[in-house]
Amino acid sequence: MTHKISLHNQTFEMHFSGALFWAEHSILLISDVHLGKVSHFRKYGAAVPQQAVQQNFDALTSVVEHFNPESIIFLGDLFHSSLNTEWLLFEEWVKNTSQEILLVSGNHDIISPLKYEELYIKVIPELIKDSFLLTHHPEVRDEMFNFSGHIHPAIRLSGLGRQSVRLPCFYKTDHQMILPAFGEFTGTYTLEPSEGCEIFALLGDAVLPVPIKEVKKKRSYRK
Repeated sequence: MTHKISLHNQTFEMHFSGALFWAEHSILLISDVHLGKVSHFRKYGAAVPQQAVQQNFDALTSVVEHFNPESIIFLGDLFHSSLNTEWLLFEEWVKNTSQEILLVSGNHDIISPLKYEELYIKVIPELIKDSFLLTHHPEVRDEMFNFSGHIHPAIRLSGLGRQSVRLPCFYKTDHQMILPAFGEFTGTYTLEPSEGCEIFALLGDAVLPVPIKEVKKKRSYRK
């Protein structure tokens, strides 16, 4: 169900939902939920089932209950765009959540911070805690390990013959980990593995470390 990893002498636990639990500080990190996106699509005629709206909130509740953290930090793009009916559901979810909540703002977070303040949610551009830098966009900063989102990382795995599958993943390098998008219907971006990277794929109900040799490479064609 989960997979633990040690970084800078701290323990982090990856959950199959895409959330990451920081054990020493009892912090749950979640990125790119994109609440409101389903309602936004439905407004403009996209054939997205209404029950998909509730799936995000059910997933949030489930992972919070699993870890029971002291605080929750959203690493940007909590809401997809402007206010819509899903904000009312979010208000209700927050009222039923006892944890402190912070939002590291992302490029999609255009809702006024005043609306979040009414729910006692603090909106910040970034957070530095110990030797860790928490941002929305991936960043490189001296002597800091960066946790971020934004990319919606996925990896393509190859099987027998020409079979392949694309899976959301945690994507780790020596100085950074990019979290997968938490929300439903967010889309993914397939990353090519870099030298020395580590990949942890989401398999529906488990997190699987992936040997780089199993990653499907893009084909190159001779002219």
